[in-house]
Amino acid sequence: MNRFKYAASTCLYLGHSPVAPGTFGTLGGVVIAFGLAHTSYFLLGVVVVAGLIYAVSRDLGDWAERESAGKDPGFFVLDEVIGYLITVAWIAPPSFLTLVVAFLVFRFFDVLKPPPVRWFERLGGGDGILLDDVMAGLYGLAVMALLRGFVLEPGAWVLGGLG
Repeated sequence: MNRFKYAASTCLYLGHSPVAPGTFGTLGGVVIAFGLAHTSYFLLGVVVVAGLIYAVSRDLGDWAERESAGKDPGFFVLDEVIGYLITVAWIAPPSFLTLVVAFLVFRFFDVLKPPPVRWFERLGGGDGILLDDVMAGLYGLAVMALLRGFVLEPGAWVLGGLG
């Protein structure tokens, strides 16, 4: 069972990277978003997948902290997947360029941890591991909405053109 839990917590071993496991783990979110971008219900898909991952990750986060005997172990990267999915959560499927920019924006906020991101990290356990990345994802979503409307897809907000 521990092998399954480890495989899940590392997002199929992306978090096993000896260097920057969080960055590599975020790629799991990119793959999921890319797959969902080819569906008719992108936003619904992102919300459902992120919610399911969160529900499973709460207990896995507790397990990961016990296994590593430390707080927010580096190999646990499902929090990065959720945060990234929040960063790209909007009505229409994102372009490939938008997915790449969102990756950089999310990683910026995940590493910088502006208030209140760092505060959530102090909660500990599964929620503590996950909620700081949820908040970083919300910061990322705000920046991406601005970038999308004014730089990446100018005019996306004109006359209800949210797509």
